[in-house]
Amino acid sequence: MLKIKSCALSGETGHEAGRRLLRELYAAEIGGEMPDILISPRGKPYFSQGKLHFSISHTRRHAFCALSDRPVGIDAEESDRAVRPELLKKALSASEFARCAAFPDPNQAFLRLWVLKEAAAKLSGQGLRGYPNTTAFSPEDPRVELRDGCFFAIMQEEEYAL
Repeated sequence: MLKIKSCALSGETGHEAGRRLLRELYAAEIGGEMPDILISPRGKPYFSQGKLHFSISHTRRHAFCALSDRPVGIDAEESDRAVRPELLKKALSASEFARCAAFPDPNQAFLRLWVLKEAAAKLSGQGLRGYPNTTAFSPEDPRVELRDGCFFAIMQEEEYAL
């Protein structure tokens, strides 16, 4: 089971909107109040009880939430976000940099790669810890979708391990 919900921020912070989306998804799937949320030593949030997993991401203008019966990571970026060119060399592996350079719009390629990297880091619970430049993602990865002007990616356990 995988449920996804998103919204534009309207009078809420990204954190508030993400938690609201999570409550809505939880209520629709399980009913009732959701359990308390705890934070692992590395910063990954999780439910204090039950077997469901979740991940939340927000941008300047949108919030995204995924609820699943297995570990999950989600990340989102506004598709119009401008990226400094020097960041590409720091954050991308050699193969990703080559794919990015060959893409019709390298900025868009980078954003697509970045949401994959962040989703993988959230899934693993390890966090980014510097620049995640050892991955080998593709900007054409089908796990990247465009919704409401945002690129977002979702990864679940067994799809990718850092």
